[in-house]
Amino acid sequence: MDADISGMLIFSIYLNVMPNLTLRDMAKALGLSVSTVSKALRDSYEIGAETKKRVLDYAQANHYFPNRMAKSLKEGKSGSVGVVICSIDNNFVSRMLDGIDSACTKAGYDLIIMQSKESLSQEKSCIRQLEARGVEGVLISPSSETVDFAHLSDVRAMGMPVVLFDRIGDRFGSYQVGIDNRDGAFRATQHLIANGYKRIAMLNIGPGIHFAMQRSRGYADALEEHGIPYRDEYVHVCGPLAGEALKGAVTDAIRSLLALPEPPDALFTATDQLSTFSLRALHERGCRIPEDMALIGFCNTELAPILTPPLSTVYQPAFEIGRIAAEKLIGLITGKEHPDHYETVMLPIRLDVRESSRRKASASA
Repeated sequence: MDADISGMLIFSIYLNVMPNLTLRDMAKALGLSVSTVSKALRDSYEIGAETKKRVLDYAQANHYFPNRMAKSLKEGKSGSVGVVICSIDNNFVSRMLDGIDSACTKAGYDLIIMQSKESLSQEKSCIRQLEARGVEGVLISPSSETVDFAHLSDVRAMGMPVVLFDRIGDRFGSYQVGIDNRDGAFRATQHLIANGYKRIAMLNIGPGIHFAMQRSRGYADALEEHGIPYRDEYVHVCGPLAGEALKGAVTDAIRSLLALPEPPDALFTATDQLSTFSLRALHERGCRIPEDMALIGFCNTELAPILTPPLSTVYQPAFEIGRIAAEKLIGLITGKEHPDHYETVMLPIRLDVRESSRRKASASA
């Protein structure tokens, strides 16, 4: 992860608005001076840790946050934009954040970046925290658990613009920026078929995640177009999980595929991490790529050309996805974009064909 991206991470405690509670009320309840309470809320070095904890605990329990936050939320002029992503631990996400930062810096906006870790409850918490900080708008790549977008509808109903990026779909009406997920999966699977592979497996995440469903559809459509039967035993759903749990699920899936009486001769992986974890799992099992199993997947790692073997990928324009999504949000904030005339921007993918999916040796020329 780039240092400038990591430096943008800001984590905060959510304190809701309760305008009837004042600093004076808090000071009286805690037996402290108004000055002491104010300094504790500002994390002043003049106040001891124990007193700060008392004040912050009371503030949180009584849903209070400083008036400067309430003022910025009311006026909508905090000069900051909130970004909610699933996880920052992969190259694709950091490239999108780079694009977002480029557009926001140019327009004079600061970023507050938060991670949902593929959890709907944590995503909702992120949104509440961003509200509390008075952001002027929210960019969000929804978690894998997010199938109900009521929390985003509520935020927008209060006048805060929301733009979806990367993980787009038809369940929430808003400006959205991403790719044609069905087309990317279709082209990747078709590439394997054209290179002589017929027993093609797929690893995906889901179920119920719109972009993952579209990638599954593209895989199935390519098989059908070429008269290749869809085989349930060749399809594994790994998740929704993250980190070590996802790595373990991929390892189990690869083990199951290789143990089949008729194992697949090629594998399509539907996400960035599924691709790199699969490459590792195949190596660990002593599988030769592409001789024993060819591999192509969605993956934006800059290391793809120097992996062993060089990895064929479905490349997504991550920087442009982030940049355009941020520009749309800034347009909504400044009134240049109409809040009710939603637009979905679909950017083209690119197949980067490398050694991992070269033509099958037994295939006819």
